[in-house]
Amino acid sequence: MVKLFISGFPLSSTELEIVQLVGPYATVSTIKIVRDKVTKKCKGYAFLEITEQSDAEAAIDALSGTAMGDRELTLNIVEEKPVAAKPQYKKSFSPKPSYNGAEQKKKRPRRTI
Repeated sequence: MVKLFISGFPLSSTELEIVQLVGPYATVSTIKIVRDKVTKKCKGYAFLEITEQSDAEAAIDALSGTAMGDRELTLNIVEEKPVAAKPQYKKSFSPKPSYNGAEQKKKRPRRTI
């Protein structure tokens, strides 16, 4: 699987329209149009998972720089970053100090009104 970044499509585009655009060049297994969390409006870019590296490169060659509406398409292969292992923290428990005999804290008497 190769992850492909596509931007520059009209904000009114749907997942189906983008898959149909890339479809003649590559087999798309998943697509995710990035949207604003609050307004749910398209941010103008999406991520596609393509089955073959050669298909992704063919789509980039064919569609990059192409005008779609009043915008220009940009396609790039997303380089996968290695997943960093979670840092392991040492659990350090410090025992409560023991107060024996004279070392005990002295309680102040309660104030009565």
